Amino acid sequence: MHQRIVRKDGSVIILLPKTDTKAITFETLYKVGSRNEDQKLNGVSHFVEHIKADNRHLAMAVEMLADMLHNSKFDKAEMDKERGVIIEEIKMYEENPLMHIEDVFESLIFQNTVLGQEIAGPKINIKTISRDALYAYYQKYYYSGNLVLSLAGNFQTKQALALINKFFPVKKTKARVKIEAVKKISQKSPQIKLINQPLEQTQMIWGWKSVNKKDKKFLSLQVLANIFGGNMSSRLFLQIRERRGLCYSIRAGVNGYEDISSFNIQAGLNKDKIEEALLAIKEEINKIKTTGVSAEELAQAKENIHGRLILRLENPSAYLGFLSDQELFGQKLKTLEDLLKAVDKITLKQINGLAKEVFVMSQSNLALIGPFKDKNKFLKIIK
Repeated sequence: MHQRIVRKDGSVIILLPKTDTKAITFETLYKVGSRNEDQKLNGVSHFVEHIKADNRHLAMAVEMLADMLHNSKFDKAEMDKERGVIIEEIKMYEENPLMHIEDVFESLIFQNTVLGQEIAGPKINIKTISRDALYAYYQKYYYSGNLVLSLAGNFQTKQALALINKFFPVKKTKARVKIEAVKKISQKSPQIKLINQPLEQTQMIWGWKSVNKKDKKFLSLQVLANIFGGNMSSRLFLQIRERRGLCYSIRAGVNGYEDISSFNIQAGLNKDKIEEALLAIKEEINKIKTTGVSAEELAQAKENIHGRLILRLENPSAYLGFLSDQELFGQKLKTLEDLLKAVDKITLKQINGLAKEVFVMSQSNLALIGPFKDKNKFLKIIK
């Protein structure tokens, strides 16, 4: 059973004791990210650290992380070395279409907002950002009241709290950062973004904006994604891959934020059959909107989600992340059992209503990386 402790300065400690392991995981999480950056600073929020260690070395792990976070020198010479490392990391993502398609898609669906910025930032920023600007950003956001300290594994609670309070002492009270919500993004027609590359396999994401992560409908949205393309028995996997052989990988999923989300269909498709594949996907979208989901499909999705959650959260580190994410999003902490019960309560009416609400063709967003220049042939399909 986890324990949540709110300290006087606004920082939060989450403890998750597990006696059937010899490891501990200690994390420090600050509520800050690329959405807090302006365009000139885009790329600086790369400062969240975590340590996994033998439980005998808990004190060393806590002290080491505290030293990194509180006593970093922001040495100019070291920063200049790291610039090259980060630029190579950016290149790695840009030159891997399977990775890069996610950035391309978010820059499309969330264009002209902070969520449309790339997390790593543009290379020019990494090359030119000054030591003083980086340090000022650190001081603005990396303070105790904006901090969640999380510990999971085999530890003694009294000893753990003493260590945390010693190396992460209570500071001046200051409220946690509040995000500036993305203004409602109105969209009256489909949008397409093409990255022209000479690839044999096209990478694609086709998606729609939807409810935020704290909305009651968000869990239903995840169940809908499971039914539509979340497993090997899903509609997209069976129809597009197994029966028509149009792709190797295809899936549906949800990316949730505090103020908005996106429902995504992602696939790696034969470049010569891209139009056929998109038409086949559109056919499945129309089917789920008009005829809905069956009771059997919903029951299978619930079983699949149950199994995945139970297996994933067997790992103390993963369970700690599950709790910490909820804390950072300002949600009341749910246990695994709470989440499983909530999944079981979802009804066919909720799922079928949500499918009609999400799949509005005039609000489609399609990102493609492949040997294409003409948007018009794709617009005819997705509108």
